[in-house]
Amino acid sequence: MSRWPWACPATARSTSSGCRRRLEPADVEPFTDADFDRHPALVKGYIGPGVLGEASASGIRYLVDPRVVTGTRWVTGADQPGRHVLDLVAGRDFTPDGVVEAAEVRAGDPAPDGSGPLEPGAGHRDGPHLPGSAPSTARRSACRCSTSGARLVTVTMGSYGIGVSRAVAAVAEHGHDEAGLVWPRELSPADVHLVATGKDAAVLEAADALATERRAAGSRCCSTTGPRCRPA
Repeated sequence: MSRWPWACPATARSTSSGCRRRLEPADVEPFTDADFDRHPALVKGYIGPGVLGEASASGIRYLVDPRVVTGTRWVTGADQPGRHVLDLVAGRDFTPDGVVEAAEVRAGDPAPDGSGPLEPGAGHRDGPHLPGSAPSTARRSACRCSTSGARLVTVTMGSYGIGVSRAVAAVAEHGHDEAGLVWPRELSPADVHLVATGKDAAVLEAADALATERRAAGSRCCSTTGPRCRPA
């Protein structure tokens, strides 16, 4: 089984279940006393990035939270009991082996790209995961794989429900005003729907000329003209 220390801001919150979801199919387990005995350079409670990393003497892969970006300063363990290091700069004093998002994102957290604090907002999931009876199906078919620790586990299968009706519901939820639906340009059948009613030939000719003008300007124009059109 691989051991991957994970560094995150002290204000970040994470749970073992959250780590498992983000790191599966890898196994997630806390470091044990036996692990510390095998790696004497790791001082419990005071581990610093200096003894971590695939290129270090320990050879332990070192992952960090996305908020640990180059140029940020941190307080870390000093690899000595009771001692810490202040203002350790990412990218200058240590370089992680990778990034993993395993912390709970909260309002006010700094954005990884430095654009400012994060704000919660409404969203829509078009493709929900539908596990259904997949685990039992996998067990019946003896569909198994080996983990990094050479342990056989049942493969968790599933599907993502993406359909036309769900897409339309998403458009209606996020694209509307007091008058009704506001179709995104990518989905609307036309930019302009021009309707000329009545039997007056001059009106019909003017409508055709206007439709031609709008198409020449780059608009997708749908025109409905003729004596059968009547005002609503």
